[in-house]
Amino acid sequence: MSIEATLQQRSDSKCELCTSNDNLSVFEVPPTEAHSDKCVLICQKCQGEIESTDALDVNHWRCLNDSMWSQVPVVQVMAYRMLKRLIGAGESWAQDLLDMLYLEEDTLAWANKGSAEVDSEEPHLDSNGAVLVAGDNVVLIKDLVVKGANFTAKRGTPVRGIALTDNPEHIEGRVNGTRIVIITQYVKKM
Repeated sequence: MSIEATLQQRSDSKCELCTSNDNLSVFEVPPTEAHSDKCVLICQKCQGEIESTDALDVNHWRCLNDSMWSQVPVVQVMAYRMLKRLIGAGESWAQDLLDMLYLEEDTLAWANKGSAEVDSEEPHLDSNGAVLVAGDNVVLIKDLVVKGANFTAKRGTPVRGIALTDNPEHIEGRVNGTRIVIITQYVKKM
C-alpha cells in the first residue's frame, strides 16, 4: 500500500490537523525519511501555513485544540511545533494548549529537533546558562521596574510561555497582564 493510501486510511481522508477534506497531500515531517509513520496528510491551507515564514492565520490554528490529542506521534509533533510557533507570535492560548500536551520522550526529542529555536546560532541563555526556547516558563531573579507600565515586577514572579526575540539577550513575557521585554540575565528557567 502506498504512503498516501495508508495516510488516507489512517485519517479517514481528512487533514490530520484541521479535518478539512479539500486538496489533501502527504507532508514529510522533518528531519526524517519518507515513511507513513513520519508523514501527515494535510490540506493545502495547513501546508501553506507550515511552510510560510509570514504571519500565521491564528484562527485557522485553533484546530490544534483537537488535533493535539491524536494518538499518532507524527500528528503530535506537528501540533507541538505549530503551538511553539504560535507562542512565538504572542498567542497566549497556544501556551495553555502546550501546557496540557504530553509527549513521550522520543516524540518530544523529534519535535524539538526540527524546531527553529533549537537550531538557532545564538541561543537565549538564562542567568544559569540554561538554553531558553519559546514557550518556556521562567522566574524573575531580581525586582524589575517596568517603564511605562508603572509597576515593579517582583523577584520570584513566574513568567509563563516566553517568546524569543532577535536579540539573544532579550525575551518577551507577560507580567501582571502586560507584555514586556526582559533581559535574560534576570531570569532563570523553571
